[in-house]
Amino acid sequence: TSVDQFLAIPYAEPPVGVLRFAKPVPLRHPIKDTIDGTEIGNSCMQLITDQWIDFFGNLTHSEDCLVLNVWTPHVAKKSVPKAPLKPVMFWIHGGALILGSSFQWQYNGSALATHDVVVVSVNYRLGQFGFLYGDREDAPGNVGFYDQLLALKWVRENIHKFGGDRDQITIFGESAGSWSVSAQLLSPLSKGLFKRAILESGAHMFNKNRDVKTASEALAEAKQLAVHYNCSQTPIEWLECLRQLDAEELNVAALGAGVTVATLGTEYLPVSAHQAFQTKQFNKDLELLAGVSQHEGSFLLLMNIPGIPQNISEKEFYDYAKGFDSMFHNLNADNITTFYMSSINKSDPEAVKWQLNDLFGDLLITCPTHQFAVNYGQQSAESNVYFYELTYKRTPSKPGPDVMGVTHGDEMPFVFGLPFLYLQKTDTEVDKQFSRDVMKMWTDFAKYGKPTYDWPKLIDNKVKDYVPKAKELNPLRLWHNFHNLFNTTCDGFWKHYYN
Repeated sequence: TSVDQFLAIPYAEPPVGVLRFAKPVPLRHPIKDTIDGTEIGNSCMQLITDQWIDFFGNLTHSEDCLVLNVWTPHVAKKSVPKAPLKPVMFWIHGGALILGSSFQWQYNGSALATHDVVVVSVNYRLGQFGFLYGDREDAPGNVGFYDQLLALKWVRENIHKFGGDRDQITIFGESAGSWSVSAQLLSPLSKGLFKRAILESGAHMFNKNRDVKTASEALAEAKQLAVHYNCSQTPIEWLECLRQLDAEELNVAALGAGVTVATLGTEYLPVSAHQAFQTKQFNKDLELLAGVSQHEGSFLLLMNIPGIPQNISEKEFYDYAKGFDSMFHNLNADNITTFYMSSINKSDPEAVKWQLNDLFGDLLITCPTHQFAVNYGQQSAESNVYFYELTYKRTPSKPGPDVMGVTHGDEMPFVFGLPFLYLQKTDTEVDKQFSRDVMKMWTDFAKYGKPTYDWPKLIDNKVKDYVPKAKELNPLRLWHNFHNLFNTTCDGFWKHYYN
């Protein structure tokens, strides 16, 4: 199949000047000139350090970045009868809501599109530009999510011109892109805009009593940013002062900003995930595919707290667990240490480090994703919800000890067909075949609402005492399903932390 690629199609007015921190505005006038769909466009403002250049590629950054890309199976102009419209897969990139771009080489949608789907990927504002909260109409917070929403509306209005079916949209994302998918599943503003959703490692569902960052903390942080830039010394109002800053200057603020997350208690996200599920105020009756990697935390801990050695003591584990409270809140380091040490030989410092990796992964990714999927399946009885755990990764291109295991993001080379688009010498036949299989699962889910014919449901409300089931995503064990995969962790030790 040959694929047509259209890059950098604008879907909004440039969010500059008075539109900085504000909701995106649809294009006011059609673009007169022909859009050059062969060139990559601007990525949104972000700070990429030298160690990340290879991963992100050589991107140009600008506030004027609200564009999307389309990959569609080529249809000859003269083809009769007209080809039926194809399901659409709408990709939201990850990067902790502060990094990333739809123009990253890893997110080339052309291999996926050969599976008879139309692939769309979107840029959305990041960091302060996308998530600064001013508690007012012109700075409502979560504007990065409003960008995604406007892009979805653009797709619904225009995708038929690219051969896509507006009534068969699957939104999918990884990491912060998966957080974004969960936000769209929760938001009243996204209702009816898509039919299915794939969450790869992430959901905005943290402690039931206390979000990572409350709205009042987010507002205080925004005002503190204004103080940092001496806005209080000027006669103009603090938000206006931040709007007048040079974009590069504001971009540097990302360095000390702490974690960027959704703001709850807002128009976009009126209530937390727990409250939404309790009161059934979420977008119900959709089909979900969600999953995680076996050791989410090994990569993420390294990113968040670089420099932790490969060997640590039980006492050091306890100290780190205590430190995690500043981000996750309401943690009991004594109980956590007892629980995570109970299944290993505590005098093996490497085993202790692996437990620290898994603790961080459980808190940040694994348990939120699993609990979100379980709650969705329980509260939306008509929905089919499927879950996986990835236990295999692409053969590494460089030799050396494996200190990560199967970690955060390891499914992505398979989802986007990278062993075909960007072949590495070390890619094996197993890697290639697995990528074919995963692309078929993801696109079959987008077409039919089920990834494979034998994939069991995570939750089945019609069966008494149904045990949660998940597919093992591993080319050597594709027949295998997990029963009660998180029985001791997310559904055991952490259950009441979330529910």
